[in-house]
Amino acid sequence: MTVREISVDQLGVGVLLDVRSPNEYAAGHLPGAVNVPLDELPAIAARYAGQDVVTVCHSGARSLSAARLLAAAGARVQSLAGGTEAWRQAGHPVETGH
Repeated sequence: MTVREISVDQLGVGVLLDVRSPNEYAAGHLPGAVNVPLDELPAIAARYAGQDVVTVCHSGARSLSAARLLAAAGARVQSLAGGTEAWRQAGHPVETGH
């Protein structure tokens, strides 16, 4: 299953899912992102069916795995290429804490 990767500049509307560990998320995440660790996602993927979702991790690898899983569950999903690191490098702020 092919998943579309988008750049920081293409980030639009939809549920923003950060699939990193809670500690990674707390250290800095995109504003408005919801933390659902990748290992917990299979149990709840179906709740995102029919929704627009953008997955994000540190550099983009885990978010691609998450995006494939969500797409199989019926979500309209995209993955943020370069992840949180690309977001920071583009000069955008991150939020910290849970």
